[in-house]
Amino acid sequence: MPGGKELSGPAQGSGAQSPTPLVPAPSASTLWADLQALLPRTREGLQLDFGEAVESSVVLLLQQTADLLYGEGGSLNSCLRLSEIVLDYSWEKLNIGKWRDVDKEWRRVYAYGCLFKALCLCHDGGAVAEAVRTCDLGLLMGASILDNVLARVIGVLQPHLPRPKRPMAGDVKEPLPKKIRPGSEDVPAIKAPERIVRLRCPSLEYFRDNFLLPQKPVILEGVVDHWPCMKKWSVEYIRRVAGSRTVPVEVGSRYTDEEWSQTLMSVDDFISQYIENENHTGYLAQHQLFDQIPELKQDIGIPDYCCLGKGEEDDITVNAWFGPAGTISPLHQDPQQNFLVQVLGRKYLHLYSPAQSEKLYPHEGHLLHNTSQVDVEEPDLASFPQFETAEAQTCILSPGQVLFIPVQYWHYVRALDTSFSVSFWWS
Repeated sequence: MPGGKELSGPAQGSGAQSPTPLVPAPSASTLWADLQALLPRTREGLQLDFGEAVESSVVLLLQQTADLLYGEGGSLNSCLRLSEIVLDYSWEKLNIGKWRDVDKEWRRVYAYGCLFKALCLCHDGGAVAEAVRTCDLGLLMGASILDNVLARVIGVLQPHLPRPKRPMAGDVKEPLPKKIRPGSEDVPAIKAPERIVRLRCPSLEYFRDNFLLPQKPVILEGVVDHWPCMKKWSVEYIRRVAGSRTVPVEVGSRYTDEEWSQTLMSVDDFISQYIENENHTGYLAQHQLFDQIPELKQDIGIPDYCCLGKGEEDDITVNAWFGPAGTISPLHQDPQQNFLVQVLGRKYLHLYSPAQSEKLYPHEGHLLHNTSQVDVEEPDLASFPQFETAEAQTCILSPGQVLFIPVQYWHYVRALDTSFSVSFWWS
């Protein structure tokens, strides 16, 4: 195997022996040059070494694909075919058994397969949208490689994407019917004894002594007003910045419904199918969104009060929650402290302290042990009689407000409008 070959480009071999040469057309040469700048200068710099879990035949396929990319007369068809073989095989490895048991080496293999396929797809300037989708799958399912090269490849490709087109009627797959609670458009009344305390920019010491240490919920105002997202974000802005990106979407009004499922789709399709269609519901809820789409990440910050925790900033989990009115998070509890920041729309919340757990009837079994069986707004008191005496705190969270939800506090959430929230889990 020849060593030290440099990545092929417009000025190198003609590839005349192949009907689809691995040399960019003149119109694509600028894009290819920008992609070349992200990659190691020689094939050896790709670091195609893997642990014992990965068969040598798979490593050989990756090496052959790399040789085609870095060679002087390679076939684009052959390169694409080899990368897809690697992806098909590694995909099976990722989907056998439980995700936590997947060897990270197979996630690296999948990421390299995505990288090589994306390079083949956009090598001649075409199929850029499919190349971006391929990189997104690598970011979602693979492991970070070459200093997060997949995210950087997307950054180069995005200016070459066509503007997202809104699908015509009948072009999108029909989702499951939305279950909207009757009267969900009405703003619920909040009884005075149940109201959560609201404070404007309390000091770190005051928050620590009066809410963090005693574990009491509070709504903070004025602490995120300076975040760019508070002025910039709208449904159209999110579509413009991230419309072409592929993300996981939860289909259904709540995760405890029998018909609830998960799927992958573009942000543009999600907005068209679920945000703009008032008869359907789906939720974009994931912790990787801001790492996947840095244009959104740069518009948010970390609440200053997180510095009172025991961990480092890198230990904070940042989650995105984007969905239509009527979407519900059933009554549940989380294993960490939570700052829920409301950016777009309003949410209606019920909170219960861990001391109320016996009255909230958690599901039996490990899978949903942190979720209540009770429908908070329409409880079946014949089946769950103690719930009637459970003491709740309620609020309507509006844009710019931050709700502190102490660890293990039960909370129920219903979106009153099209809503985008950002939550920060910290210890």
